Amino acid sequence: MSSPNRAGLFGGLGMTFVGGSVAVSGALAEAPLHTAQALRYAIACLLLLGWVRLTGHPLRRPRGTEWLWLLGVTVSGLVLFNVALVHGSRHAEPAVLAVAVACVPVALATVGPLLEGHRPHTRILVAAVMVSVGAVVVEGLGRADAMGLAWSAVVFVCEAGFTLLAVPVLASHGPAGVSVHTTWLAAVMFGVLALSTEGWRAATRFDAGAVPAIGYLAVGVTAIAFILWYTCVRGLGTGRAGLLTGVAPVAAAVIGIPLTGAVPGVAVWCGVGLIACGLAVGLGVNAERGLVAHIRAKTRTEVDVRGEYPKSRG
Repeated sequence: MSSPNRAGLFGGLGMTFVGGSVAVSGALAEAPLHTAQALRYAIACLLLLGWVRLTGHPLRRPRGTEWLWLLGVTVSGLVLFNVALVHGSRHAEPAVLAVAVACVPVALATVGPLLEGHRPHTRILVAAVMVSVGAVVVEGLGRADAMGLAWSAVVFVCEAGFTLLAVPVLASHGPAGVSVHTTWLAAVMFGVLALSTEGWRAATRFDAGAVPAIGYLAVGVTAIAFILWYTCVRGLGTGRAGLLTGVAPVAAAVIGIPLTGAVPGVAVWCGVGLIACGLAVGLGVNAERGLVAHIRAKTRTEVDVRGEYPKSRG
């Protein structure tokens, strides 16, 4: 299997784990939020450290501005994102928050290439719009007050930040390094929040359903999905990887069939079809060739402008 195909497979699997979280989210509705998240990220970090040791991946200590990027990923994508989901759900229906997340592919296709040193590619932008619209159709629309819309905007920014803020440190730390550092930072932050707002006995208030839910979030949605996702981003580039976030709502819809016993309606399947078309447009063989040609052409243009022509060896 080629590297791009492998990266795409990893991204799709990672988003499937994320979509599967719909099966356990209800079990934590009444659980102490900060304590549950602190345990989730602490367990995930330990698992990731074990993975690093087992595979021999190098684990570097962040230096200088790398701390700022990693803190940005942690604060936005892990801490504030989860807090915004909880507070947003009090002012908006779940579909409103889901629509905010569904718009992330467009942000990644627009901003991601700029962070990577090249212009956004038109084909990827079109594919991102298709995936986002398809995800909105799958999730549906909901009602929200002004505060709910504000929290939805926070959810959107934080979800995009989880990927975009990691781009500058992925090359130096790799998927494993970024995952380890962000999870221990999140565990510390949520631990402080838990002790200050919920007390040290909060963990004793978990019911029987909360424990396996935290386990799934720690193992599947964090330890495994983080490695898969950041490997995908490094292999495909931010813009193309962002298209695979459309897999999450599809996975949630499919997993919901045995859980609820209800088969999704025609609109949902139309949304799934639109997501599939967007993925085909942005990740197909022709799309890959077009993207490579686009970047090469841009590189040649920059060389011409700067006057930096390769010297003759003769």
